[in-house]
Amino acid sequence: MNEWDWHVLEDKTQVEQVTVAGVDVKVGDRVRLRPRQGGDVLDIALAGQLAIVESLEQDYEGKSHICVVLEDDPGRDLGMLRQPGHRFFFSAEEIEPLPVHEARTASATPHARVLIACLGNIFLGDDGFGVEVAKRLSARELPAGVRVVDFGIRGFDLAYALQDGYETTILVDACPHGQAPGTISLIEPDLSKLDEPQQETIETHGLNPLNVLRIAASMGSGIRNVLLVGCEPATLGGEEGHMGLSEPVEAALDEAVQIIASLAEKILQA
Repeated sequence: MNEWDWHVLEDKTQVEQVTVAGVDVKVGDRVRLRPRQGGDVLDIALAGQLAIVESLEQDYEGKSHICVVLEDDPGRDLGMLRQPGHRFFFSAEEIEPLPVHEARTASATPHARVLIACLGNIFLGDDGFGVEVAKRLSARELPAGVRVVDFGIRGFDLAYALQDGYETTILVDACPHGQAPGTISLIEPDLSKLDEPQQETIETHGLNPLNVLRIAASMGSGIRNVLLVGCEPATLGGEEGHMGLSEPVEAALDEAVQIIASLAEKILQA
């Protein structure tokens, strides 16, 4: 096959809309991701996430490809600079259009006052605690002033998100500090000591939230109120890693979600 043939195969035509389950989906619409069963680890991580349609393409066989960016991805507005690792392609069968009254209202969403920043690595056992909390919070109806983001291990993305001037940031992460596995703790970091390089930090393995706060502060962010909802892990996966939460941490998810939701509501009412 020569180079021209490859270009023909790779060429895609932009289309104005794609019909999914009887609903016309257009650029800018909000959808929920439903990756096919048996996909890879990335599909598992993206399942159930809300996304915004960025482009609609059709290949030479007439098959539709829907390009999306995650709605809560802080890097989704960085243009070409953010395309690698931020844009995802799905078939029409792998997205769920949101109801009409929700589909084209992204720009009308009020500025969030509370950021719930969920952290963690799903390959390291109970380190996936924050990721699982994000999934449960995303399925729950929260006040309009609350934004839930699954940052995973993307510390710099969190640092950039903190530049948006949230009144309060609630960090959610596995946090080993000598308690029984599954214990939920509410910690208020001392922000006045962020510029002290020798400060004793809350050690949370691969991504240290306080180090991220230091980076955000060095970028000029006026970080105000920060809370950490941490869960004591039973295991962080060992040398070979492990997917899935331990039994005590799995059992603590509902408690954590309730604590976080209550905190957010109290903050908004203050």
